[in-house]
Amino acid sequence: MTETDTLTQDHQSLSDTMVTRRYFSKFARITGHLARVAGQMEAEGRMGREEVEVLARYLVGLGFTFRALANKHFWSGRGEGHGALTFDRHESGFPVHAELLQMAADAAQADKHLAGMPSAAELKSQMVQTIVGELKIPTKLQYALSQRLYYEELQKGELFWPQNHPDVIWLGNNGHQGRDARRRYLVHWAVYDSGQNIPTLYLMEVEDTGRVALPKDERRWPQAQSHLMAQAMAGLKLVTIASGFDRDFDDLHPKSLKRIHVGPMYSHTFTRQTGPLREVLEQAKSPPGEDWALAWTVEELESERVEMEKSGWFSSVEREVFALDPFAGRGADTGATRMERSIILPQRPYQVLAEKNPPGFRDVRKFVVSPGGRVLSYR
Repeated sequence: MTETDTLTQDHQSLSDTMVTRRYFSKFARITGHLARVAGQMEAEGRMGREEVEVLARYLVGLGFTFRALANKHFWSGRGEGHGALTFDRHESGFPVHAELLQMAADAAQADKHLAGMPSAAELKSQMVQTIVGELKIPTKLQYALSQRLYYEELQKGELFWPQNHPDVIWLGNNGHQGRDARRRYLVHWAVYDSGQNIPTLYLMEVEDTGRVALPKDERRWPQAQSHLMAQAMAGLKLVTIASGFDRDFDDLHPKSLKRIHVGPMYSHTFTRQTGPLREVLEQAKSPPGEDWALAWTVEELESERVEMEKSGWFSSVEREVFALDPFAGRGADTGATRMERSIILPQRPYQVLAEKNPPGFRDVRKFVVSPGGRVLSYR
């Protein structure tokens, strides 16, 4: 079997209108919970306030992206030209990367499309006239309205794009005085990983010893942005990303790096999963909108110490030595100081999971969300 055949089996198009709407309704609920999960991590002291605020912006943007795609595919399967959503049903559950690429291309021409369309009010008025005056279902007008709403969402911006370029937040100085004083920044960026078809977020704390502050440095900042985006691949270990950045920028010192994988999403209705989770979701028999579980994985890398390295004849530069997981040599395998796997799920699937207590999930943190939005954390 070729790689193309495997991808064809993993990818599925939703050509039924009602099924497509249920899919997006499920994700609307899921994304609505994610910011509260990040807040719970802050309350437990596992993330700082600035990190959680950054995460919240990306997660809200992810919700806007799903809302835009829901409008685009609202009438999927209702006639020719109404394209169907393609999603990855194996170890992802999210739309395929190509869906977001097309969305980004559409966003570049959103103004042009909207200028050539009747307003939403005009389209609704024409729909009423068609229903009342002609006794017909205004299918074409309904589709036109869904596309209008799609382009309006793109025009608003603040969505989660295939590439979300690095930005920076000032964290203050490192507390030292004089020549030892250093600027501290939280650099963050995100991608929609093309291999795994899931959102991936990066947070890196950096100390800056350059003459010009990093965000204002017309030379270093564009180079740093380009470097980080080129390394934003799930297949690269954190120690590879951080060490490469450390060596390419002598006056930028990465002190910590986090990578958050938002997904896969599992659903007995939509995805193909194997192992205990399949049985959990099957036996939960959850009502519509509650049949899901979302993986949430945080990889962390921290600098353990600094070593001086010769640079040229008369100078030396700092190099970070990163702490790797000491248990059973796993640090060499993961390239991280630690990794924590979590799963977010509604109450009914959690009850089944707790009863079955499968071995692979005993060390996984569980975030349980209630219909009212409350988030509880369990080991």
